[in-house]
This record gives sequence, structure tokens and C-alpha cells, in this order.
Amino acid sequence: MRLPKHGHTTAASPWRWSRVILFAVIPAQSLRAQQSYTWEQIRDKFEATNPTLSAARTNIDESRAGEITAYLRPNPDLTLSVDQIDPFTPSPYRPFTNTLPFGSLSYLHERQHKRELRRDAARKSTDIAESTYADQQRTLLFNLRNAFVQTLQAKAVLQNTRENLDYWDKSLSLNRDRFQAGDLAEVDLNRLALQRVQFESDYQNALVSLRTSKIQVLMLLNDRTPVDQFDVTGPYEFSERPLPLDEFRTIALEARPDLKVAMQNVELAQTNHQLAVSNGSTDPTFGIDVARNPPISAYFGFSVTIPLRINDRNQGEKARTQIDIGRNEKLREAARAQVFSDVDSAYVTLVSSVNLLQAYRNSYLKLATDVRDKLSFSYRNGGASLLDYLDAEKSYRDTRLAYLNLIGSYLTAAAQMNMAVGREVMP
Repeated sequence: MRLPKHGHTTAASPWRWSRVILFAVIPAQSLRAQQSYTWEQIRDKFEATNPTLSAARTNIDESRAGEITAYLRPNPDLTLSVDQIDPFTPSPYRPFTNTLPFGSLSYLHERQHKRELRRDAARKSTDIAESTYADQQRTLLFNLRNAFVQTLQAKAVLQNTRENLDYWDKSLSLNRDRFQAGDLAEVDLNRLALQRVQFESDYQNALVSLRTSKIQVLMLLNDRTPVDQFDVTGPYEFSERPLPLDEFRTIALEARPDLKVAMQNVELAQTNHQLAVSNGSTDPTFGIDVARNPPISAYFGFSVTIPLRINDRNQGEKARTQIDIGRNEKLREAARAQVFSDVDSAYVTLVSSVNLLQAYRNSYLKLATDVRDKLSFSYRNGGASLLDYLDAEKSYRDTRLAYLNLIGSYLTAAAQMNMAVGREVMP
């Protein structure tokens, strides 16, 4: 079979063009189908669909159901009896002649606000459940924000590797022209061509990193969307002026849910101690009864039962709950110290990242670009060696990659600060 010469048309040519158009349309359709989410959309979707958070929310509902049980009144006791049934009475047979029917109703009266204290303790337990849920949400949101930042970082690195590859291809094209003109040795051209492998490797590694980061985000969202149809978007930059440290500390003391849990545990321990004292009091049981006792046709009576709290006055529970108050107060101070430690550590990391980024943006990036461009021009004109040119290119790639990774470290540090203060204060 002979191949057609250039410029000749054949019957297969329209088919080949249609295939090219088809392959060109498929990526465009795939790109249109891809949905991109901002951080706010990702966060809202996460809070609505994450199964771990959904399971944690049920703890709050269970605690609210416990409030109903805690505030219930004691059930009254009803007693019904029939006595003196005589089935052995001789004729005439009258077994119910001397029957004594009896009915009584009794009710335990709880004193010293036992029921209200149980309700208060249950409500405080619900508050603790809500704060515990908020703390778990804070941790999971930090994991989600990290995955989101890693995806933005992978996208930035992928764009950088694509630009480096395009730049190197243009450089190779210019050097091939020099080789055709006899201005460049073949061995030098081959060394430049071999250098392209590193750019291709960087590009492929960036693709893998981007897909892996997207998979992590989709896992946290409990989303089965194909990776190619999912994307995130957001600013990949840094702020030069974070808030002062004292402001971060103040916000953390107000917003940290784990600190709220520690404070609420102290309040719950105090309520439990009040309930223990109240449970040591005496609760009378009031009763009323109705009966029949021949020859009396019917009668009723009234009774009061008062337990004598001589030995058991709930001493052990009173002592235990008093000790529990002191324990929770110490845990509250430990939680407060942990808040300051987390904020201070996150602040140091944040400021360090900002300082490095400023140095890279204001000096190192420009310097690396200038050196690469000048040595590239000098090499094309025979004024620099191939080794110097390759070294300048490597320095530029390393500097640019380090800058992008530093932005990722800054955004991670910002997420760490948000976690440390308990709410989003850093974009």
C-alpha cells in the first residue's frame, strides 16, 4: 500500500480530519463538564455530607433526649388487692361474703429541687455535646483545608512545570536553529534534548500530585464524582500583614470549642455536686388507700412514709463530686494553656513563612529569572558555557518551585492558625 504524497487528497482525508475534530472536541466537552468549587462551597458541602460529622451530630440529639428523661416526675404507685376469699365455705356457697377489697395510691415527693437539678445537669451535658461536636468539626475542617491547599499547590506546581516545559521547548527550537546553522555542536544539542526528560518528569509528577490531592478532598466530601470532573479554585497567595498575636489570643479564648468544653465541665461538676447534696435529703412518700372491712361498708386512709437517713446521707457522692470540681478546674487551666501554646506556635510559623515569602518575591525570584535569561542569551551568542546555562536553568526551577511550596506552607500555617483560634480568621 502506497502512502499519498503531501498535497494530494485522498478519500481517507475527510475521515482523518473528522477524527482530529472529534479528539479536539472531547477534551473541550470534558472541560465544560468539570465543576470548580471555592473554599466556601467545599466547606458547606463538607458540613452537609461528611459521614463522620453526621454521626457526631447524633450525639447532640441523644443528649437532648436525655434531658427529657432527667426532667420526668416520679411515677405514682397503684396497689389493688382482694383478701379473705373463702372458697371452702359450706353450703350455702358464698366465697365472697367476707371479702376485703383494698386499693392504695402513693407518690414520692422529691424535695430540694432534685428534678430541676437533674434537668440542669442534662442541659449542661447537651452544651458539652455541642461544644465537643464543634471541636471535632474544627479538626476535620483543618484536614479538609489542608487537602484544599494541597490541591491549589499542586495546580500551581503543575502550571509552573508546564511553563518550564514550554520554555525549554522554545529554547530547544532556537538551539536546533543554531545547530542547523553550524553554530552549535551536536553533542551540546543532545545534552539539551536530554535535559527535557527532567521537565517531563516534573510535569508528570505534578499531574499525579494534583489527582491525589483531589481524591483526598473527594474522600472527605464523601463524593463519588470522577476526578476529571472535579476541581477547586481559590487565591494562591499570601498576606503580608497578619493580625497581632494578642488579637489571635483573644479570639481563641472566646472561640476555642475545646476550651468551652473544659469550662462547661466545671459547671457540670458544680451542678452534679448540688444534685448530690440534694439527693442526700429525705423524700417523703404520700399515700391514700380505700378499702372495705365488714361490718364497715367502706373506708379510706392517708399515709406518709419518711425514710430515716441515719446511715446513708449520700456522703460518698458528695465527696466525689466535690473532688471532681477541683479536677475539672485543673483541666480547664490546662486547656487554657494549650490554647496559648497552639496560637503562639501557629503565629511563629505564619510569620516565618511571610518573611521567607517576602524575600523570595522581592529578591530571589527576580534574581533567578534575571540570571537565567542573561545566561540563556549569552549561551545562544557563545558567551557562556553549556554547564553555566544548565546550572542557571536548574537554579531558576528550584527557586520558583521553592516559592510555590512556600505559599503552600503559608496557607497551611494560616489553616493551622484558624484551627488554633477556633474559627476562620485567615483567608
